Amino acid sequence: MAAEPTIDALGQFKLETSLGALGASVNFTQSNLMMLIAGGLILALLVVGMKPKAVIPGRLQALAEIAYDGIYGMCIEQIGPEGKRYFPFVFTLFFFVMMGNLLGLLPFSFTYTSHIAVTFGLALIVIVVATVVALRIHGLHFFSYFFPEGAPKALAPIIIPVEIISYLSRPVSLSIRLCANMVAGHVMFEVFATFIVLMSASTMLGQFGVVAAVGPMALNIVLMGFELLVAFLQAYVFAILTCIYLHDAVHLH
Repeated sequence: MAAEPTIDALGQFKLETSLGALGASVNFTQSNLMMLIAGGLILALLVVGMKPKAVIPGRLQALAEIAYDGIYGMCIEQIGPEGKRYFPFVFTLFFFVMMGNLLGLLPFSFTYTSHIAVTFGLALIVIVVATVVALRIHGLHFFSYFFPEGAPKALAPIIIPVEIISYLSRPVSLSIRLCANMVAGHVMFEVFATFIVLMSASTMLGQFGVVAAVGPMALNIVLMGFELLVAFLQAYVFAILTCIYLHDAVHLH
C-alpha cells in the first residue's frame, strides 16, 4: 500500500545551495539566486521598457512610467519636496520587495522575503538611513525627538525610555510584518495543495475523492489572487512606512 503524502508546510523555506560546487564553496543559496534574478528583472523593466522613449508608450514603457510616477508621487506626498532626494532609495526598496514577493509565487521558486534575516536587514537599512538623515539635518537636536516639546519634565524618565523603545521597535515591526505575511500565504498554499493530493488519492473516498479535491483546488486559485494582491500591498506598505520614517527624520516630528 503506497504511503500517503504528508504535509511539510515549512519545508519550502529551507535554504539550499545553488549553482552546484561553485555555489557550495561560497554558500550561495536559492535565496541569493532569486535576489539576483529579481534585480535583473527590475533593471530589464526600466532599461528595456524606457528604451523606446515613445510619445505614445507601449505596454512595457507604460508600466515603467506608471511605476516611476507612482513611487515618485508617494515620496513627494509623504516626505515633502525633499522627497525627490530619497526617491531612488524608496523606489529600489519597493521593487526589490515586490519582485521577491511575486517571484515566490512561481512554481519551483523561492520567496526571499519570507526569511526574517532578509526582511530585518532591509528594515535595519531603512532605520539607519532615516537616523543618519536626521542627524545630518538636525545634528544633536535630533535627540529632542524622544521628548516631545511641551511635555512635563517630571515625566521625562517615563517618556524618554518609551520613545526610545518605540523608535528601536520600528525595524522589528517592519520586518516581521512582511515576513509573516509571506510565510502565512505560502503555508496556506502548501496545506491546501496537499489536501488536493490526499483527497484525490484516497482509496476510502473512491471516486468521490476526486470531486472533493475540487474544493481545495478552487480555494487555492482564490488564494493565488489574494496573494498577488498581498505581494503588492506588502511592498507598498514597506515603501510608505519608509517614507513616513524619512518624513520624521527630515521634519523631526
